[in-house]
This record gives sequence, structure tokens and C-alpha cells, in this order.
Amino acid sequence: MSRRLFALGLLVAVACMPACAPTSGRVKVAPPPIPHSRPEPIDTCGLKAVSNLVGQPKSAIPVPVVPGLRRVTCSTCVQAQDYNPRRLNIYFDVDTGIIQRLACG
Repeated sequence: MSRRLFALGLLVAVACMPACAPTSGRVKVAPPPIPHSRPEPIDTCGLKAVSNLVGQPKSAIPVPVVPGLRRVTCSTCVQAQDYNPRRLNIYFDVDTGIIQRLACG
């Protein structure tokens, strides 16, 4: 009986040895995620056509200004928070009068 127990123990030990064996030195690493490029936002307010205004004085803003589709305001002024994707917002520095940024909304 003890020979059978010994043989069984030896068999279990031999069967478990591959699990303890070192790997070939390589560690499996998941490949880095593929970056998803963000789609370019749709130009709903004509922003691209006037993008050259940034850095210009506010007097360079084309006339006429359509109140419903264009808002000219200083960068620190209070403004309504209503959102209209077709409206072009033009923000200028109150001290210098230089256009700082443009945004749809």
C-alpha cells in the first residue's frame, strides 16, 4: 500500500512540475490600445471662414453682424447661456480689443 501511495505522490509531483517551470523569459504583454482619432467637429457656424480673425482687432469683424447668428462679446463679459450651434461667438479682450477666440454655440 505504501508503494502505491509513494507512486501516486510521485506521479502528482511530476504532473505539477511544468506549472513550476520558468517561462522562456518572455512575459506576455497586451498590445497597446489603438488610439481612436476624434472626428473633426462639424463647422455649423462658419468658424473656418473667419478663423483668421483671432489676433486681429475687433474692428476687423465683417459687417453686418446678424444678432441671431453672430455674438460679439468680451472674454470676461456676462452673456446668456443659450446654445445655438449655428451662432458664431467672437470673444475679444476688453482692454486691448483684440479677438482672442472663436466658437460655435
